[in-house]
Amino acid sequence: MHFYNVGLGQVEATYTVSEKFNGYPGIVHGGIIASMLDETMGRTFMEDDPTRFMVTAELKIRFRKPVPVNVPLKLTGLRIKDTGRVGHATGEIISPGGEVLVTGEIIVVNKPGAKMSIIELEGMGWKVYPEVDWME
Repeated sequence: MHFYNVGLGQVEATYTVSEKFNGYPGIVHGGIIASMLDETMGRTFMEDDPTRFMVTAELKIRFRKPVPVNVPLKLTGLRIKDTGRVGHATGEIISPGGEVLVTGEIIVVNKPGAKMSIIELEGMGWKVYPEVDWME
């Protein structure tokens, strides 16, 4: 997934999940959904320092409707609070028609000593793109 800054502490991504990640036929597996939202919400803390690593301390997911495979899904993340050591964020997975399918909340904590260089991170595909790239 490519994540894009769309506002202060806000990221978005569009992603189409392959049917190889079915839970039931035609529906994305819940573990994949949780991973997608975990990553989306966690990326909201990279804006000021792209080399900052935080790990998930608590993850809450609410499955509101089945998430279909093979359709472009919009993922959003919003940073709610950042104390420097602990952060809180929310996220959503939205259908092509604009319906909220899944919501999430996350608490993350800094992982001390886990910084990597920008070159190492970008080589792994670990990046949040500026908003301007999102629009192109």
